[in-house]
Amino acid sequence: MSYLIRSVRADEWPAVKELRLLALRDPVAHLAFLETYDEGLARSDSYWEERTTRAAEGADDAQQIIAEGPDGEWVATLTVLVEEAGTKDWAGFPVERRQGHVVGVFVRPEYRGIGLTEVLFDAGLEWAWARGLERVRLIVHEDNGRARTFYSRAGFMPSGVVVSLGDDADGRELEYVLERP
Repeated sequence: MSYLIRSVRADEWPAVKELRLLALRDPVAHLAFLETYDEGLARSDSYWEERTTRAAEGADDAQQIIAEGPDGEWVATLTVLVEEAGTKDWAGFPVERRQGHVVGVFVRPEYRGIGLTEVLFDAGLEWAWARGLERVRLIVHEDNGRARTFYSRAGFMPSGVVVSLGDDADGRELEYVLERP
């Protein structure tokens, strides 16, 4: 595989923004992300700069990892956030132990199925375990079968936690976890 797997750098916020906006246009974006394309587009450049700086190479509480093609094109990404014990997560649930939270997983459609997701997850998990995190989790929509299948193959198991994002069935998200080896 001739892709460079690496963490983003703080000055790469325009590329982070571009890839995120592309992800938000994916046909399953409504199942995979908690924002719309229009919401992402409306965010200021300073938002993207801060977001990228927080998840850039050398950061301790988050890391965004990309797959970069031979021509420099960014073709895939994921981010690992550190959640500290004693805090509350994005949905208001208490965090009981120090853990990683994988978010923002996206692979350009034309690059799916060639192993990039596996390599990105390996890099993200390596980063998480190197920081002493006890487990890594992610939240996936119950109707996102492609993602659920991959997460299960990668060793993540449903925890039984269900996050309801709304009053209708379209809002059910499932927590999957992977314990530290």
